[in-house]
Amino acid sequence: MNAILSSDTSMNGAWDLSAWSREHLDRVEQALSRWVGLDAPAGLGDAMRYAVLDGGKRLRPLLVMAAYGAALSAADRSLSPEQRAGANDAALRAACAVELIHAYSLVHDDMPCMDNDVLRRGKPTVHVKFGEAQALLAGDALQAFAFELLTPDCENISPLVQATLCRQLAHAAGSAGMAGGQAIDLASVGLALTEDQLRQMHRLKTGALLEGSVLMGATCAGVQPQARAALQAYGATVGLAFQVVDDILDVIADSATLGKTAGKDAACDKPTYVSLLGLEPAQAYAKSLLAQAHAALASSGLPDTRALAGLADMVVSRSH
Repeated sequence: MNAILSSDTSMNGAWDLSAWSREHLDRVEQALSRWVGLDAPAGLGDAMRYAVLDGGKRLRPLLVMAAYGAALSAADRSLSPEQRAGANDAALRAACAVELIHAYSLVHDDMPCMDNDVLRRGKPTVHVKFGEAQALLAGDALQAFAFELLTPDCENISPLVQATLCRQLAHAAGSAGMAGGQAIDLASVGLALTEDQLRQMHRLKTGALLEGSVLMGATCAGVQPQARAALQAYGATVGLAFQVVDDILDVIADSATLGKTAGKDAACDKPTYVSLLGLEPAQAYAKSLLAQAHAALASSGLPDTRALAGLADMVVSRSH
């Protein structure tokens, strides 16, 4: 059976998000361990691997795989075995590439020139462990390697798919996405943003890469315009919901649970949904975004969106 489309079941036969996630996370972890930093010189590979391996929720790779599976469920019968193998390879590479971009962004965000944090994923941040210069280089190398992964020297992934994936990832990570959102975040410390301004910051800083993950997964399988628009709406909504919940957890959770410094937003006088709306309205907003995400999936016309629906539920109900 196609590994991407296998239906994980619990003891009573119901579909199980945990089992589905474990299967795909195993593949992603093995690929990251096999690919990242092995030939990098002068200790750079150690810093790269420290930044990427053994930590994190891997939400972005899971979104790639879930969107790929949903899109492939509509197209699978029309694909030859060779095409399916190429699509599977593209999806795995895309899943790893988005995680590399996410990891690089965390390395740079944690540095003294940005958020100056000492704890990430329950362990010392990269610049604390390896020094600032090596952390900067590790982030640079992870970003570059993400695009190298998307453009393998092989014939089973079409040049068009490779180019599209590169463009989608670059857009999500650059000035129109994650980097632009971080710039707004840094410029907004101590300011009273409107809800529209805060929403725009979060859509870029966090939401763009989550939305991009969904679109990249769909690209690997090929997707019809109606389904693509619905998946994009789902990705944008889940991306915003993730950051709203992050704002909430920064207030109600402790550092041990989060794996990073709790209360940092308030301490740095950063605008958040909790500071703008209050805790309970922010929680209600997260639930309304979850409903919007489910509605987007319902409008997609795709036959199997259970993994995407489950990931949306997980984003809003998570405790860290």
